[in-house]
Amino acid sequence: MATPAGAAGEFGPQWLAAQLTALLPGFPARRLCVAFSGGADSTALLAACAQLPRAPAGLRAIHIDHRLQSAARAWPAHCRRIARRLGVPLTVRTVQVERARGTSPEAAARTARYAALAAQLAPGEVLLTAHHEEDQLETVLLQLLRGAGVPGIAAMPACVPLAGGYHARPLLGLSRAALLPWLTAQRLPWVEDPSNARESLDRNYLRRRVLPLLRARWPAAAATAGRAARHAAQAQRLLDELARTDLGRAQVGEALSARVLRTLPPDRRVNLLRFWIDAAGYLPPPSRRLEEILGALLEARPDSRPQVSWEGATVQREAQLLWLRPPAAGAAAPAAPLSWRWAAQPHCPLPPGRGRLTLRRDPRGPIDLDALPPGLTVRARRGGERLRPVRGGARRTLKGLLQQARVPAQVRAQLPLLYAGEQLLAVGDLWLDESVQAVAASPRRGRLTWRAS
Repeated sequence: MATPAGAAGEFGPQWLAAQLTALLPGFPARRLCVAFSGGADSTALLAACAQLPRAPAGLRAIHIDHRLQSAARAWPAHCRRIARRLGVPLTVRTVQVERARGTSPEAAARTARYAALAAQLAPGEVLLTAHHEEDQLETVLLQLLRGAGVPGIAAMPACVPLAGGYHARPLLGLSRAALLPWLTAQRLPWVEDPSNARESLDRNYLRRRVLPLLRARWPAAAATAGRAARHAAQAQRLLDELARTDLGRAQVGEALSARVLRTLPPDRRVNLLRFWIDAAGYLPPPSRRLEEILGALLEARPDSRPQVSWEGATVQREAQLLWLRPPAAGAAAPAAPLSWRWAAQPHCPLPPGRGRLTLRRDPRGPIDLDALPPGLTVRARRGGERLRPVRGGARRTLKGLLQQARVPAQVRAQLPLLYAGEQLLAVGDLWLDESVQAVAASPRRGRLTWRAS
């Protein structure tokens, strides 16, 4: 996909059409789905999409309700009002945000949000988010302060594949100040997130304390940081191509050959390992763990079975092969499937370490309770699972959905799966099969939530 055109001209439907044409081959013959928070940025994006000079093949919006603060209770209703006013269909999806140890609240919410968005995306559909120039500057600075390498400095890409479709950020070359005059002229209200004032959050501290000083000294800081991010993204694409070449030599099934890895120069070993781990959908290892893999683990005796673990993943060497696995992947698996008659017992306690499932009536819930059999079976993952998460879409492998949504490996190992016989109906509260998804005419609707331990 192309890099978006420059930010010349004033923001509006014509400007946005030019960006989407550059980003999305075949536009406007593309279905668009706007991630709509109700804030100023996403309101401007949704309104401009609704007024595009050439209507896209389809336009809709999704609002993700995290339920993390009391003020957010009013946001779904606000988003519905704005969407109706613009004539855009809106889906509201509630997510349960679970924080793993050592994970920030923002990161946990972001993981839950993108898992939900990926689950809702139809094949070939394009998710649009309203990230702009200042968002990119904040991301670059945060990555630098965390000691990130080239992928981190590349920050947010303009367009990437996501869940059988794409995720595009058409506003990356535009400042927030350029959005507000146009939005004000549309006389559309927006919500303000009170958590944006909490300077205990790193991004808010940067936005409120650091960036005003930077812009006072270097007014073009956001634009130049965006240019640096594009340079880093170009360098990363070259590194990925080199890694694919090295992987073709070193890969043995799903494993890596330790012998081939030793023949590579040190920098290419690091590049290959990072690429291999990322392609499998695991979180990247800290630098010290990477050093252990390339040092003690790689040089250990052939008859030993050394391993290096970090959050959600383990690399283990067996003879001359390196294997990548979730740590203790089957340790917490239940001894046998559980039977759950949800109408009589809305809460389903799971084995130790796996939390609890709850199915409750909800007039706006995504589940058609009349399509749900009275008796369900709850199982752990066994591999090879498939379901159809988008009505009328293709059947998808659960492994592919989890990887594309970047669900952490420790969460994957705990996920409860709901079955009717041998048919997979739900994956925790992340995905539903189309056979039990509610439609506008569904008289009884419900919502499934999974509270992990």
